[in-house]
Amino acid sequence: MDIKSLIRDIPDFPTPGIMFRDITPVLAHPQGLSEITNGLVNLTQDLHIDYVVGIESRGFILGAPIAYKLQAGFIPVRKPKKLPAPVYQAEYALEYGTDRLEMHQDAFGNGSRVLIVDDVIATGGTASATAKLVELGGGIVVGFAFLIELSFLSGRLALPANIPIFSLVSY
Repeated sequence: MDIKSLIRDIPDFPTPGIMFRDITPVLAHPQGLSEITNGLVNLTQDLHIDYVVGIESRGFILGAPIAYKLQAGFIPVRKPKKLPAPVYQAEYALEYGTDRLEMHQDAFGNGSRVLIVDDVIATGGTASATAKLVELGGGIVVGFAFLIELSFLSGRLALPANIPIFSLVSY
């Protein structure tokens, strides 16, 4: 199945000059959803992970079924003030300032093997901040998995060079 053909391009969203890659048609397509889940599972199954960490919010949609298929736990990484228990925090840069992500401090134990999942890697800022959260929690990032990679933004360079990075579709 050609996943790329199911991704909808929306020009000038959220601002002029940006081409937004909308994955909702893929998610709505039963075979498409199965294909991306199985594709990312097949790419990462040899990492022997304990947990999938999904980045808010589309990382939740992709990460939970991947965790299920890999028989791993699922941990949400959220925007500020969304998690009820004590959290670790990590800031990351945006074009217009900074933002922050949070993860429960008791999400997993020391030495846990973690796969970080999101829908898109662009500049790598959110994935890099999430890796810092995993490290704060005592986990070991053993891989990153994305549905889409915007390779022209070189997001891979913001991530540790020694950790595998997987993506199904590249622009």
